[in-house]
Amino acid sequence: MKFTKMHGCGNDYIYFDCTEEEFPGGPEGERRAAIKLSDRHFGIGGDGIILIKKGKTADFEMVMYNADGSRSQMCGNGIRCVGKYLYDAGKTLGKEFTVESMGAVKKLTVVEGERKDKITKLSVDMGKPILEAEKIPVDISQAAVDVAKNVINHPLTIDGTEYKITCVSMGNPHAVVFIDKKADDSLVLEKGPLFENNSFFPERTNTEFAYVEDRQTIWMRVWERGTGETLACGTGTCATVVAAILNGHVDAGKKITVHLLGGDLEIEWSGKQEDSVFMTGPAETVFTGDVEL
Repeated sequence: MKFTKMHGCGNDYIYFDCTEEEFPGGPEGERRAAIKLSDRHFGIGGDGIILIKKGKTADFEMVMYNADGSRSQMCGNGIRCVGKYLYDAGKTLGKEFTVESMGAVKKLTVVEGERKDKITKLSVDMGKPILEAEKIPVDISQAAVDVAKNVINHPLTIDGTEYKITCVSMGNPHAVVFIDKKADDSLVLEKGPLFENNSFFPERTNTEFAYVEDRQTIWMRVWERGTGETLACGTGTCATVVAAILNGHVDAGKKITVHLLGGDLEIEWSGKQEDSVFMTGPAETVFTGDVEL
């Protein structure tokens, strides 16, 4: 079956066009393929696979699997690459179109970087941030102190150290940890799995370690549930900026630049929970090929 390897800020996935041809084996075949093909030594290599299908409530549908075969609700870098694939392949002629993932519909816009009918940069309306603990979900019954329905700057002890976390869902759960310097390997690689699998997060969590440089600049590294550290996470970057605004670290209504290991993303949010978060960033094709499934 034909595939396209793409990445957004180094967050790389293997994409299959299923708008005309069904992926073999149904959901179980998709899950097995994600595990096999994501392996960077014995497979194609990637953070997971993404299937592009005809939409039911949107123009197209994105079906995403992590490298461990688990389903994921949303991926900001992945959906930008879906948009690039669809536009470059001529499957959508407009510069605005919609993509759904597990029921959530996102609007994509081509913003710049056209190159011989191909695009390199898109903006995505990522929807409203979810802050209610039970919807993220977060098990606040385990909280060491009384918390409101929102988990903002809340203490959580991991491996004997207390961290302050702010929890946000952008269609998938995130725990944002603000630190006083840029994150190093020991913090991300050692503590990331402990955050991910802590019982405070009943569906596991993605964890962002964020250093605020100034009112419009953040440095971030991310540990993604089901995958491990990735070079970038679009939903995690959105969650980080939302958390930074809620904690007063950056300014609402301004474009915030977030530096990730794989590149930069620009995020904008008004600070009002009823308003969407907007993400702008690159999408690149690496190579195409055929693979036996």
